[in-house]
Amino acid sequence: MKIRKSYSDGEETKVFIYENKKEETFVVAVPSIEWSNSFTYEETGEKLIDRLAASLNGTALDEQAASEMAHRIYQWTCEM
Repeated sequence: MKIRKSYSDGEETKVFIYENKKEETFVVAVPSIEWSNSFTYEETGEKLIDRLAASLNGTALDEQAASEMAHRIYQWTCEM
């Protein structure tokens, strides 16, 4: 499991990323906003970013912050 820190509006948010290589999936969680999601290696690009942003938008994050967080999560998972 990897723990990444996301900074937005001067606040630090911890993002937990678990990669299951055998099942080719990721599980991502942000405990501070009580959010989690999972996706497969096959899900990529703007479609995945849009899905993550839509899911994050239903939390304590506004639309812009949700989009930024979705892009960061996508970037971090691509690096793994």
